[in-house]
Amino acid sequence: MYQKKIELLLLDGNPNERILCNLANWDGFCFKIPKTKIKASRDRNELQKPGIYLLFGKKDDIDTVYIGEAESVYERLLQHLTSKEFWNECIVFMKKDDTLNKAHIKYIENSLYKTASEANRYIIENNSIPTKSNISEFDAAMMTEFIDNIKMLTNVLGYKVFGKVIEEQKIEEEEIYYINSIGLQAKGMLTNEGFVVFKGSQSNSEFKEASSPSLRNKWLLLKENGSIDSNNLFSKDYLFGSPSTAAGIILGRNANGLTEWKNKDKQSLKSQLEKESDKLTEELKNQVNEIVKNKIKETIKPISNESIDALFEETMK
Repeated sequence: MYQKKIELLLLDGNPNERILCNLANWDGFCFKIPKTKIKASRDRNELQKPGIYLLFGKKDDIDTVYIGEAESVYERLLQHLTSKEFWNECIVFMKKDDTLNKAHIKYIENSLYKTASEANRYIIENNSIPTKSNISEFDAAMMTEFIDNIKMLTNVLGYKVFGKVIEEQKIEEEEIYYINSIGLQAKGMLTNEGFVVFKGSQSNSEFKEASSPSLRNKWLLLKENGSIDSNNLFSKDYLFGSPSTAAGIILGRNANGLTEWKNKDKQSLKSQLEKESDKLTEELKNQVNEIVKNKIKETIKPISNESIDALFEETMK
């Protein structure tokens, strides 16, 4: 993986309003536009071109996306102001030249829909699977790069709709933690985003009265949207904001996830994090010591062996 340069222009001088985004050495670009700023964007001639757009919002407090294409993106977004209620922000992608045609945007739309479905992070508002157009092998190669950049920039702009919560091929055994309690079995792992409970993990069928209402409501929501099925099993890998919320949903009560989650050697997540912290502290200490040693060496280096000998002889007189 190599570094990439991304430029952001705040069109209204406000990070919560319209943003123009450009990726170095790419013939595409994108806009991030709040729903309330769609009509104000009629002066952007680029939006009259063919492009791909993503509508983002929530339904029943669940992240939701609509993936669409249009030969005039602005006109389509105007229609969606009244035809689709859930969204509050959109991201639009198009090319700087006029080489993006109807077949291209249909091809991109289909690919993005499939990727979002596989990632399974968002509810997809589309009523049907977008049709995949037939394009040449050369155009497909060009669109592949364009699609990859769409996925990356969408993530950069705050929406992880195209990324799986975990990459299975990267999971190591020592990264997996387990709960085996009151007849329940679950496993998951700590990630950069929070704590992921793996598909197939068990959840308690009822909650203790002393458990917090927010935890109970979260469990009910997971049941309603199918993330926890009728057998109280997780139907997909599910990302929680913390190990404690994950443990609480599984055990049906308030829980300290740092102590409830244990690895294959029965060591708690807390103890492992403390070990990693101690290791990093020791490494940092060694680095500092090495820097200090080098500074000392640099300081005494100008004093040659001959000078030291002469100083010694003078002292001994």
